[in-house]
Amino acid sequence: MNKVLYIKANIKKEGQSRTFKVADRFIEEYKKSNPNDEVVTLDLYEEKIDFLRPDDLEKIFGPKNEESKNNPILKYAYQFAEADKYVIAAPMWNLSIPAILKAYIDYISVTGITFTYTAQGPVGLLNDRKAVHIVSRGGEYVNAPYEMGDKYLRTILGFFGIGEVETIAIENVDVIGADVEGKINKSIEEAQQIARNF
Repeated sequence: MNKVLYIKANIKKEGQSRTFKVADRFIEEYKKSNPNDEVVTLDLYEEKIDFLRPDDLEKIFGPKNEESKNNPILKYAYQFAEADKYVIAAPMWNLSIPAILKAYIDYISVTGITFTYTAQGPVGLLNDRKAVHIVSRGGEYVNAPYEMGDKYLRTILGFFGIGEVETIAIENVDVIGADVEGKINKSIEEAQQIARNF
């Protein structure tokens, strides 16, 4: 049995997010194809993820043991490390990812849990895992050099050792005259197909 961590990062209410419309259908299809797997949903806004404070750094860089697993600052890193697969639903914000998702990544980027330092440099500890990033974008950004969100997520996940990352991008949804529902429905079909083999 695999554990899937479904990370949601959008301030919009349920039903309003184009990203979530596609991501939720991905999860539904995944559950149909993998009924014995566990899916854990982590809505970062419901969690009220905040920025790390100076006092938190001691815990981030402190010892990792059984006691540290109960620490509220480190719980997200342990939860992330315990998952086998990741679904990250986050729209493009200002050419990148929502700030709350970056704040969450600061919580899970913990040496001794998601990566470690060696004599040869940092090494990811989450090998043989995979992830999918589901993102809606107002314009055409697939090959744009200034698209920083998907590039960053792929980089940080690779840093953790996660080498298999797919992206489902719903593009041009803010272009005047665009068939937004058509684009969403096409992305849902793509998401369902990927979910069956994820």
